Formats: sequence, C-alpha cells, structure tokens
Amino acid sequence: MEKDFFEMVYQVVRLIPKGRVTSYGAIANYLGAAKSSRVVGYAMNAAHNQKPKVPAHRVVNRLGLLTGKHHFSSPHEMEELLKKEKIKVVNDKVIDFEKHFWDPIKELSL
Repeated sequence: MEKDFFEMVYQVVRLIPKGRVTSYGAIANYLGAAKSSRVVGYAMNAAHNQKPKVPAHRVVNRLGLLTGKHHFSSPHEMEELLKKEKIKVVNDKVIDFEKHFWDPIKELSL
C-alpha cells in the first residue's frame, strides 16, 4: 500500500512545473489523504533514485521552508536547484512563496 502511495506522490511531483513549488500537505490533500503530509515527506526522502526523475526540490513545507534539504547530496543542493529555476531562497525559505505555489487541486483534476 505505502509503495503505491509513494508512486502516486511521485506522479504528482513530476507534474510540478519548473519555477513552481508545492507543499507536502498540498500533495497529500490532492491524493485524498489530507493527514498524510508526513508520508509525502517520506516519499520525497526515498525519491532520489526513481526513474523517471522526481523533482523533489520543488516540494517544501506549508510555509515555504526547505525542510527536506538534508536529504539531498549536499545541504545546499535543494536551494541551488530552486535558484536555477529562478526561485529565490533566503534563510532556507522560498521568497514570494504564494507567487510560486502550485496547488495540485487547482492545477490538476483527478
């Protein structure tokens, strides 16, 4: 069951456009598991070897904080990947989070 949930999470994360971010909770909510944002985080932690690639750097917490950064190969990789997509990060927080926020419930339809 959990493996299937992880795969659904990966499918959603692969749809996040470059230059946009979403939250663990927004993904969980979209998948009908509103209280499972932590499980979405576990899926992101396990995403690094997935094929096709999962852009886990585009998933942050509900405040725009880079809480998953310690799961990347270096503590700065998540921020560097976001900056390459023109997302400004200061003190591990996405600047203009609301502007960059991608809500799968609004952007996708089940």
